[in-house]
Amino acid sequence: MLYGMTTSPIFGLRREIDRIFDDTFTRDGFNWMPAVDIKENSNEIRMDLELPGLKPEDVELTAENGMLTIRGEKKSERKEGEDNRYHVVERTYGSFLRTFQLPQGVDENQIQAEFENGILAIHIPKAALPQPKRIQISGAQSKQQAAVATSSVSNQSTGKTSGQKSTTSQRERENEKMAAQNR
Repeated sequence: MLYGMTTSPIFGLRREIDRIFDDTFTRDGFNWMPAVDIKENSNEIRMDLELPGLKPEDVELTAENGMLTIRGEKKSERKEGEDNRYHVVERTYGSFLRTFQLPQGVDENQIQAEFENGILAIHIPKAALPQPKRIQISGAQSKQQAAVATSSVSNQSTGKTSGQKSTTSQRERENEKMAAQNR
């Protein structure tokens, strides 16, 4: 799930209040914020932005350091004269900037976008997360068991029992000393 996004009803109310303020104070044509839908499945996160009246060359999309930035500008085509007089202007114009923090586990290098019918669809594929690796922990008891096993295997290979005296290699003598110290 993208950070900063939540499904709590109180946050939905806050978004609507923010949108009302944005609409009220940005109708001057300087800034506007396109609406976005974000959905996720097991393979990707998909973002759909409403950008009516824009072309792909009017929009810039960048991903850097875990941040996805979408910016662009919608130019006003209003022309007033004696024959054309606007009574109501509700469409928004101007530049926009939306920034989203990407969650861990997505592949920034594989982000793709397509623009169709005024909708910018951004596909953010999920990367395969590294699986935890179990690491064997060795301790004094493991070393003792290894030394005893090595000693008994070497005695069996020479055909002598542990009660018999034999000349052993330097390594076997060291293993026997370690086993005796750990007892």
